[in-house]
Amino acid sequence: MNKKLVTWILEHTDDWKQNRDDNYLPNWNRYERVWRGVWDGADKHRESERSKIISPATQQAIESHTSEIEEALWGAGADLFDIEDDVKDQDKTDIEFVKAYMKECFKKNKLRKSVSDVLLMASIYGTGIGEIVIKEVEELVPATQPMPDIDATAVGTESSVKVVVTLNPINPRNFIIDPTSSTIEDALGVAIEEFVSAHIIAKAVEDGTYLETDVAETTTTDIDLEPNNIDDPYHQGKVKVLRYYGLVPEALLNEDEDEIVELFEEDEDKSLLLKEYGNLVEAIVVIANDSELLKAELSPYMMKDRPIVAFQDDTVPGKFYGRGIAEKGYNMQMGMDALLRSEMDSLALTTVPMMAMDATRMPRGAKFEIRPGKTILTNGNPNEILLPFKFGQTDGSNAAAAANYERMLLQATGTLDTTSMQTQPVGGVMSIALSGIIKKNKKTLVNFQETFLIPFIEKSAWRFMQFDAENFPVKDFKFVPAGSLGMLAREVEQLQFINLMKTLGPDSPLMPILMQGVIKTSSLPNKEQLLKQIEASGQPDPQAEQLQQMEQQLMMQNAQLDLAGKEAEVMKTKAETESIVVDTQLRPKEAEAKIMQVLTTNLNEDDEDKSFAKRVQIAELMLKEADLDQNMKVVELQMSDKNDAK
Repeated sequence: MNKKLVTWILEHTDDWKQNRDDNYLPNWNRYERVWRGVWDGADKHRESERSKIISPATQQAIESHTSEIEEALWGAGADLFDIEDDVKDQDKTDIEFVKAYMKECFKKNKLRKSVSDVLLMASIYGTGIGEIVIKEVEELVPATQPMPDIDATAVGTESSVKVVVTLNPINPRNFIIDPTSSTIEDALGVAIEEFVSAHIIAKAVEDGTYLETDVAETTTTDIDLEPNNIDDPYHQGKVKVLRYYGLVPEALLNEDEDEIVELFEEDEDKSLLLKEYGNLVEAIVVIANDSELLKAELSPYMMKDRPIVAFQDDTVPGKFYGRGIAEKGYNMQMGMDALLRSEMDSLALTTVPMMAMDATRMPRGAKFEIRPGKTILTNGNPNEILLPFKFGQTDGSNAAAAANYERMLLQATGTLDTTSMQTQPVGGVMSIALSGIIKKNKKTLVNFQETFLIPFIEKSAWRFMQFDAENFPVKDFKFVPAGSLGMLAREVEQLQFINLMKTLGPDSPLMPILMQGVIKTSSLPNKEQLLKQIEASGQPDPQAEQLQQMEQQLMMQNAQLDLAGKEAEVMKTKAETESIVVDTQLRPKEAEAKIMQVLTTNLNEDDEDKSFAKRVQIAELMLKEADLDQNMKVVELQMSDKNDAK
């Protein structure tokens, strides 16, 4: 067994753990007590304080914040992630298979519960940490099989071995990291230290996962490694295990300790820095009870990545551990608790009756107590011997001050008081407050997606590619998060859509589009059916569309016939007009001919000259009358043409 490797790792992890405990552990313990609502003597504000009441404001803020982020992840469905396909790839079936395969695996292994635990610990301690665990499990399914030689069917089970990837939530008090780094990848190494049931270690030894060493169950207790520092720890059947993921000197992984010494002796001319940190390799080391080596091997993962993912609830630049809801509201929580406990202690003095008495005038051996119907014996006038009194009155301003502290706590943590929301409409100042809260939750959501969710999905895909290549394609997939809006943001957005629909009215063409947006962001169980129905109602009916086209064709034909008729009437009118014009032009000529005929016929020979002169005068008058009639008709025709043109 390689003692030098164990010593090298424990020297580093012990220093890292001491730095973590000095800087963070006392605060984590306080945050946990506030979240659980458990009183501790260290939380007293004064020596005379007797009340142990704890305000639930921080509990409400933590639960509201956690549920809002969970709703942003799971509210739109069970899709935590999506995959971007290559634009040149015409076959999309591989993408759909990968998504379906991973989602089925995550669902069977309760990924949602693990993610919820990580989010809750991030709200309390400021940092959410998870360990990616890959293992082979035997799945049993009910099955039937026909029995040979007889007409019967056997009922039983069929087993199959399947590779699964799970997420193990890690409490920050069980996590150790190099204090000089702010990310998992930049650290020299990280370690998870926790108590594990002894039978799990024994099974791993039997399976060959761990080395067969003399590991005994421990009865020692480290309260800082327990799931919390409130409950009493259990002492039997457990083993303290440290799982180290990080860099170690390559020479220390060799099982032959004599060879390790020789290697170090050959490097005497190297500097101390190179001797300590030179020629490092990525490895996985498991140590039991701070002494026994259970496992030591080079990293078996093809991407040489560490199976740890973590994110900060609120970013603290340059630090690994972030800032959570409990830390943001801790000062206001202490102020509220101090005011509430002061009021409770004051009520004990102002509401409970007290008596002052002259002890020399009480009967000897009398036990003084007050209760309804009690008879009190005195040696003299009771008005002179007994005097009830109270220590003033309770100041009612404590409750108002505590409410003000609660308002500031909710403001600091970016959460809302649900009772105040019921009395205030969403608009004006309330909308501004909601927008600020939504932005704060969005910041946490982005931290979770970019530093925890997508790295977890990528590392899980790499595990499937390496250890389950028969079922999982080996490609460079690009994963993207699918979460967007939390419950609060979704409700505000839906309210805005509804107000917009009221403004537009039911006949607006935008109404179906807005209705689809409201239903898509809702949590209705049958929203897919409603969306399909709205989409179907928006599409035209083929029969109705055909009838409409026929009606349009008939209307066009009728319009063409009406136009042709009007054109014919116009042509007829023009022809009649031209005929009248010609007749009008010919009539004067005809009249002149008739006049000339009259002038030259039936003349009296005796009085020929006189008769001819009279006829000429009459002809001139007739011609003038004919010209006047012709002019009148021309004017009438011109006026009729102008009226037709109008």
